[in-house]
Amino acid sequence: MRLHIALDDDLVDEIDRRAGPRRRSALIAELVRRGLENERRWDDIESALGGLPDTGHEWDDDPAAWVRRQRRDDSRRAG
Repeated sequence: MRLHIALDDDLVDEIDRRAGPRRRSALIAELVRRGLENERRWDDIESALGGLPDTGHEWDDDPAAWVRRQRRDDSRRAG
């Protein structure tokens, strides 16, 4: 599908430096794909906010002690 968009000259110059004038469409399509995927990831992150309670964790009272205990109880650790 064709689409008409307007870009500043400096953006077009940067696109040309990166892709060359004959590969503009391919580069722009790839960048839009990446941008949309990034937006989808942020949508997922934002929809998950507040999904976990922010209190009542076993590390709340003393995070350093919790980390030490985790390390000590990990059988994969040497020493």
